[in-house]
Amino acid sequence: MLPLIIVIVVLVVLVLLVVGIYNGLVTRRNRVDEANAQIQVQLKRRHDLIPNLVNAVKGYMDFEKGVLVQVTEARANAVSAGAQGPAAQAQAENVLTGALRSLFAVAENYPQLKANENVLSLQEQLSTTENQISFSRQHYNASVLDFNNSLQTFPNVLIAGPFGFTKREFFEAEPEAVEVPVVNLG
Repeated sequence: MLPLIIVIVVLVVLVLLVVGIYNGLVTRRNRVDEANAQIQVQLKRRHDLIPNLVNAVKGYMDFEKGVLVQVTEARANAVSAGAQGPAAQAQAENVLTGALRSLFAVAENYPQLKANENVLSLQEQLSTTENQISFSRQHYNASVLDFNNSLQTFPNVLIAGPFGFTKREFFEAEPEAVEVPVVNLG
């Protein structure tokens, strides 16, 4: 009778251990998904601000249509890259950041544009959004690191694979895209 009780206790402990590990992995996976959703919210805000900014500067920048087209195309590519995973999305967002830098650099040559309240307001909103994107990326990458570490540590590694948990990608910015674009037309 005693050996049967020992076997039952050991099985119960093992089941509780597996359940605890599984629940921990689910919690970490959900944190990664929530952090990714926060990035998507900030990127959508950014994508929504850009057409307003392009329209606001369009009338002032008669000879700079190429820059406006570049920004518009980069925005469209960034929006569509969202479904291709964090790596593709990060790359498209980096191109968009570069296009915005070009727009702001060219805008420096237009004194009337630098004084336009609507443009200044949009630039301030865009700058704030860029900061929020940066913080969201940091939170996402920290959540991914925690999740990936939990997948690769013992005894979690024994549970993760059979239950379908897979490693997640980081949302990496290129070194030159890490900096928030400087928005200063005033």
